[in-house]
Amino acid sequence: MKCDLPPRGNEGVRMSRRRNEETSYDEASRGRFGSGGNLFGFGAGGNGLPQVFGVLVFLMLVVVGRLVWLQVVEAPRLSQEAQQRRTSTVVLQARRGTIYDRNGNVLAMSEECYDVYCNPKEVADADAESKLVAHWLGGVAADYRDLMVKDSTFVYLSRMANKEACESLRSDLISQGFAGVYLIPQTHRVYPFGQVAGQILGMVNTDGKGVSGIELAYNEVLAGKNGQMTMETGLGGIPVAGGEREVTEPINGGDIVLAIDKDAQMYAEQQIEEAVVKNKAKSGFCMVCNPKTGEIIAACSTPYADLSNPETIQNEALNLKLVSDSYEPGSIFKVLTAAIGIESGTVDSSDYFTVPPTMLVGQDLVEDEDGRTTTMDMNLREVLRRSSNVGMAQIAQDAIGADAFAQGVSSFKIGELTGIDYPGESVGLVKNRNEYDPSSLGSMSFGQGIACPMVQMVRAVGSIANDGMLVTPHFVLSAEGKTLAWEGGERSVSVVTANKVVDMMRTVVEEGTGESAAVEGYDVAAKTGTGEQAENGKYVKDKYLASLIGFAPAKDPEVLVYVGLNETPYMSYSSAGPVFSAIMGEVLADLGVPSYSREL
Repeated sequence: MKCDLPPRGNEGVRMSRRRNEETSYDEASRGRFGSGGNLFGFGAGGNGLPQVFGVLVFLMLVVVGRLVWLQVVEAPRLSQEAQQRRTSTVVLQARRGTIYDRNGNVLAMSEECYDVYCNPKEVADADAESKLVAHWLGGVAADYRDLMVKDSTFVYLSRMANKEACESLRSDLISQGFAGVYLIPQTHRVYPFGQVAGQILGMVNTDGKGVSGIELAYNEVLAGKNGQMTMETGLGGIPVAGGEREVTEPINGGDIVLAIDKDAQMYAEQQIEEAVVKNKAKSGFCMVCNPKTGEIIAACSTPYADLSNPETIQNEALNLKLVSDSYEPGSIFKVLTAAIGIESGTVDSSDYFTVPPTMLVGQDLVEDEDGRTTTMDMNLREVLRRSSNVGMAQIAQDAIGADAFAQGVSSFKIGELTGIDYPGESVGLVKNRNEYDPSSLGSMSFGQGIACPMVQMVRAVGSIANDGMLVTPHFVLSAEGKTLAWEGGERSVSVVTANKVVDMMRTVVEEGTGESAAVEGYDVAAKTGTGEQAENGKYVKDKYLASLIGFAPAKDPEVLVYVGLNETPYMSYSSAGPVFSAIMGEVLADLGVPSYSREL
C-alpha cells in the first residue's frame, strides 16, 4: 500500500520553496497583466497614463507656442530677412548742387559718371572680362580679375568712372556676350578752373559727402537726398531677368553762390605763391573782402589744393590758415590800440609823447625797428607813421591803461569767433584782464603776447573802414536761390574815432612804412606789421610774419586786403607791401571801383 509521506529532511524543504516560487511568479505575472495592473510601470498606484498625457500636452503647448512666436512676434523680422535674401539694394546718389562765384562762373559742379560693379556668380570668363574692363577703365586686368572671382554677389570694380568709357564698356560687354558686370548711374565733382579756390570749396568723398571747406559747411544744402534701387535676385544673389525693381529717385541738392570773384581769386593765389618764393617765406596768405558787408572776394593760403588731382593735395592745403591758425599779428595791431586810446578818451591823434629809443616792458627791453637811438617827441599819428613799438607801448602803459585796453580789445571781439562760414575756425589766445602780467599791456599794444587767426584782424580793421561797425566775414551770398542774412550791427568804436584812425592810416601810406602799399589813382589807408616769430618761447631774429592790412578808397572803402608772409627774413614794407599793392589794384579794377582820374 502506498502512502504519500512528506520527504524527509532537506529535500522536503527544497520542494516546498519551489512551489512557493512558482506561485509567486504566476501571481506576479497576473499582477502585471491583470485588470488592476500598471501597464507602463509608473509607480505602484497605477497613474502612468495621466502622466504620459501630461507630457504630450506640454509638448503640444511648446510646439504651439513656438508657432505663435514665429508667426506673430517674429514674422516681420523673418519676412524682412527673407526679402533681403531675395533682393539687392544699391544707393542712387543725388546730384550735388553747383557752386558759383559772384559773377555766375561755375567753380564746382557734379557731372554724370558710373559706379561699376560685378556679381562674380555670373562671371563665366574672368580672364576675358577683366581684360575688357581694364581696356576701358584703365588699371591692371589682374586686379579686376581678383575681384571677379571673389565669393560674393556684389563687388565694386570702379567708383565714379568716366561716363563715356563706361558706356563703351557696356556696349562691348553686350556684343561679346559677357555677363556679371553692371553700371550704376552716379555723379562726381568737377572743377572748371582747376585749383582756383580749391581750399575754399573743399573736398567731397566717394560717397558724395563734403569733408572740408564750403562743401562741408553747406553739405546739407548741396548734398540733396540719395535714392535707392532694389532689385529682385534669385539663387546666389543673381538679379532675376525681368524681376521686380523698386526705385526711389534721388532729390538733387541745392545750388549756392559765393561772394568770391574768380578773377580776383586767381590773381591773389598767383601773387601770394610768387611772393612766398621771392621772399623766402614758409607760407603766405591773403584775404580780400568788402568791409561794409563782410563778403569775401578772395582768400587763400599756401600750399594750395588742386581738387582735380586729389592725390597731390597735402593735408595742410585743406585748411585756410587765415581761419584755422593763430598768429601774433604784429604792428597791424597798432591800428586797434590807437582806436582804443581815442575811443576811451585817454589820447588823441594830436597828443604828443616823449618817446625814448628803448623802454622796459615787464622784463623785456623794447626798441624800434628803425634803429633810432635818440629820444623823440611823437604824437599818435607819428607813432603809427613810424610804426614805433616804444611809442605805442608808452601810450598804452602811460595813457590808456590796462582796464581801458582790455575793454577795447573785447569791443573789437579779438579772441572771439567771427562766425565765418568755414569749418575749423580758431578762437586764438587772448588774455583776459585778470590774466595780465607786467608785460602784457605793453607787448599787446604792438601785437605781441597775443595770438589770433587773421580773419579776426580782418573783421576788426574792417570795422574801422566801416564807420566802427562790425560785420561777419562770409563766403556765401545765397543758397537755393535765397539771399542769406549775416549778423552785424555791433559797434567797435564811434564814427568819430573810426574817421580819425582812417586819416592816420592814410599818412602811413602817403609818407610812412606803408608807402610800398600805394595804388596809383586810389586813396589807400593801411598799416604794416612785422611781427617776430617765437620758437620754444623765444623770438627768433630775422624770422617775421610780414603783413599789411588796408582798404580803399579810404573815404568810402569798398575793398579791404590783408596780406601775410610767414617766417620771412624781410620786413613788411619790402615784402608784403608790394604784394598788397598789386592785389588791391587788380581787385579795384576788376570790381570797377572808380579811380581819381575817373572821379574827376
